[in-house]
Amino acid sequence: MNPKVDWFFTKATKWQGEYEELRALALDCGLTEELKWGCPCYTFQNSNIVLIHGFKDYCALLFMKGALLKDTEGILVQQTENVQASRQIRFTRTQDIVKNEFILKAYIREAIEVEKAGLRVMLKKTTEYNMPEELKNALKDIPELKTAFEALTPGRQRGYLLYFSSTKQSKTRKARIEKCFQKILNGKGLDDK
Repeated sequence: MNPKVDWFFTKATKWQGEYEELRALALDCGLTEELKWGCPCYTFQNSNIVLIHGFKDYCALLFMKGALLKDTEGILVQQTENVQASRQIRFTRTQDIVKNEFILKAYIREAIEVEKAGLRVMLKKTTEYNMPEELKNALKDIPELKTAFEALTPGRQRGYLLYFSSTKQSKTRKARIEKCFQKILNGKGLDDK
């Protein structure tokens, strides 16, 4: 146990029993406990394997390369359609974790083997994402915006593409694009300050 991670467990007002069970499971598999992204993260030879996190309706064990696991039990969940690599196993009761300890440890061991083998999730390239017409037009009409957008990292470009494409109305897409002009010109991602 890493004392730097203890605060996550002590501050928890929900899922405390579930978190403790998941922590014991991960540590029992020989993983190193670290604090990353404000959550307990369990690593093997400095590579992230699983993360414990919680939400309003469930807590989860998130497998960083879950897309590469066999999922023989059919329990892995893709958080959203845009999540490419990670997969979750969700819990609402401590009993479900205890009852499935053997299965959960098998998934963790498989994730370790995926990491040992050096397997990588084949991620979609930025060019494979849909670029809304409104953004195409803005990039064509404003050359400095096009230059700035192309200079962004692929991850920042994808963030904008997903954000702009997630609305149904053209008017809303245009408003979002206009609102983000300055951030793009400043080389910032959607969530950058």
